[in-house]
Amino acid sequence: MNDFKVVHDTVAHGESFGEILDRHHVWYPEILKISKRVKNVFDVRRLRAGKPYTILAAKDSTEKAQVFIYQHDLVNHTIIDFKDSVIVAEKARKKIKTVLKKASGVITSSLSEALDKQGVNAMVANDLSEIYAWTIDFFRLQKNDRFKVIYEQKYIDDTIPAGVGRIQAAHFEHVNKSFYAFKYVSDSISGIQEYYDEKANHLRRAFLKAPLKFSRISSRYNLKRKIAFYGRTKPHKGTDFAAPVGSPIMSTANGRVIESRYRAGNGNYVKIRHNSTYMTQYLHMKTRKVKVGQYVKQGQVIGYVGMTGNTSGPHVCYRFWKNGVQVDPLKQKLPAAKAMKKSIKPKYLEFIQSVKEELDAVDYLN
Repeated sequence: MNDFKVVHDTVAHGESFGEILDRHHVWYPEILKISKRVKNVFDVRRLRAGKPYTILAAKDSTEKAQVFIYQHDLVNHTIIDFKDSVIVAEKARKKIKTVLKKASGVITSSLSEALDKQGVNAMVANDLSEIYAWTIDFFRLQKNDRFKVIYEQKYIDDTIPAGVGRIQAAHFEHVNKSFYAFKYVSDSISGIQEYYDEKANHLRRAFLKAPLKFSRISSRYNLKRKIAFYGRTKPHKGTDFAAPVGSPIMSTANGRVIESRYRAGNGNYVKIRHNSTYMTQYLHMKTRKVKVGQYVKQGQVIGYVGMTGNTSGPHVCYRFWKNGVQVDPLKQKLPAAKAMKKSIKPKYLEFIQSVKEELDAVDYLN
């Protein structure tokens, strides 16, 4: 760097690679040559406004640019070196250091707020909600529910936060019940990391608790409910989850789409057959994202919250069938995912022992 004049700047709105180099005394015939030589590594037409870049310029009277460094994000950047007759472009990546961090808290309003008070990345709350999606109803967190978590925090140059990695372990106390989660690879062939509790039970279930990540239940399954829209008693055979228009709706389990259409009362809706026993339906969508016959995976976005059909506000009406009969999904004892092999269980219990002791030793922060 001492051999160059260093200029740090950001790409302006509508600014091109050619305009940047021209401003630093590189003429257009040479710019065109550079652009063609590096196109297999970096498309100079794809500069994005607001992205930082660095120019290394000659220290002589010309102050002509010699090297252009484009920063894609905190970690990744592209270096284009054209100071010599040989033009070279390469992608580079800064070294990332991963440190295990701990956090805890007591719920007063929401999990996100409890973590935000401690300056913890919002993705930790998102990851916790996904880990516990099958065991804890995050729409019904109670005041004074408590949690502890051990997670990976990534740093650049030891000090600059670069996002979070996987959660290693967590403990949730919800309505006076204890829920542990430990990350573990139980299948060495696939290498997939899953989460299990302190007794080696899989946290994942065949069905998610709800079709939305963050929302609230605005109306429950109730066969004697009086529906304001109709002005009379009419069975409500669904569970309504209120959320802003445009919120993504997820399939609660793997299955095949058997209906994706518009119907007067239902509005835009999708119905999925999961197996010979279970079906689910999602009503009042703004738009649908899947077609009849399409196979969808658990957690896949199938549409977006709207107000189509007979509805007084934005929500998704979630309906659930068991053996051809509509039932309350919140009262079903749903099947669990494939259990851990008995031969692996002793190794797992030994593995989590020290992690559990470390987690239990974490004090709750208000």
